[in-house]
Amino acid sequence: MTSCRCSSPRPISPLAPAIARELAVLVERGDTGYTPPDPGVAVAYAAFAERRFGWAVDPARVRVTCDVMMGVVEILRAVLTPGDRVVVTPPVYPPFYDCVPEAGGVVERVPLRDTGGGVGARSRRHRRGAGIRCASRAAVQSPQPHRDRAHAGGARASRRDRGGPRGDRRQRRDPRAVDPPGVEFTPFLSAGAAAERVGFAVVSASKAFNLAGLKCALMVTASDERSAVVSGLPAEVEWRTGLFGARAALAAFAPESDEWLDGLRAALDANRRLLADLLAEHLPRARYRLPDAGFLAWVDLSDYGWGDNPAVKIRREAKVAFHLGPYFGAEGAAHVRINFGCAPEVLREAIERTAALVE
Repeated sequence: MTSCRCSSPRPISPLAPAIARELAVLVERGDTGYTPPDPGVAVAYAAFAERRFGWAVDPARVRVTCDVMMGVVEILRAVLTPGDRVVVTPPVYPPFYDCVPEAGGVVERVPLRDTGGGVGARSRRHRRGAGIRCASRAAVQSPQPHRDRAHAGGARASRRDRGGPRGDRRQRRDPRAVDPPGVEFTPFLSAGAAAERVGFAVVSASKAFNLAGLKCALMVTASDERSAVVSGLPAEVEWRTGLFGARAALAAFAPESDEWLDGLRAALDANRRLLADLLAEHLPRARYRLPDAGFLAWVDLSDYGWGDNPAVKIRREAKVAFHLGPYFGAEGAAHVRINFGCAPEVLREAIERTAALVE
């Protein structure tokens, strides 16, 4: 039996044409060297952010780097002192647990809970900032929207009306290809003066445009103080940027890729709904909240009695590769993460094979 991958499946569509053309040109002329000091990505992203989000980004407050997690590590390393706590919100992207100690910090886990209408911090004590009781200051490493629970939450526009965040926040966010129609996305740094004062955003075209292996991300700030931190990072942080990544990002952020991006969003919207229908038909005891954003589904299979890590059984017996729930934190027990950014027929086959395991 052939295997069926829904942890990192083949893309839902080919590369955006503008990106494919740009990469082909580079290969044809043998241009595989270093990235120039200013590849133009900051200006391109500023235009993209204004066009797609209505967010005014100052290109002078942007620096490029190799990838999102490298940007997060370098920023944390620049602002933390030993003993500082960095809040992560499991179940969450596993590299978050590794990048904090790499930067010299200590992970403070603040698990999410299901509120019935969304997700939120586990308790009032946690909402106040766990790092305040453990150290002199706290950092919050926050994917926006939450990468693995895929809920927009505080990323919605209503944040503009609040008093603003507390502590240093690191925003990790890929472009809007993952927000389905009807969900309004508000970039954290556009949420008001408090966000500008405390925040960093590390963004990339990598997930929306399937460019993760090409290596280019941007560190964005919105205040003089935060800009000084990013400007003060070593020059090598920028030199790690890949030439193919920078050129692909230029093409991704260009207006000619907007139509492709809108098509991808529509396809992801259809797939998140298809998954709900497939689960209802074939695995009715599975629990799945239709995500606000992203291409990742968080599915609770605890009622089937397949143990704390059901993805192992599913891969071994059904030959379907979902991601391991516990890998994202203890809160992932009995869960799987499904990447629905794939062809609908792949998604259908994966759920049907899994359902065949039910006795």
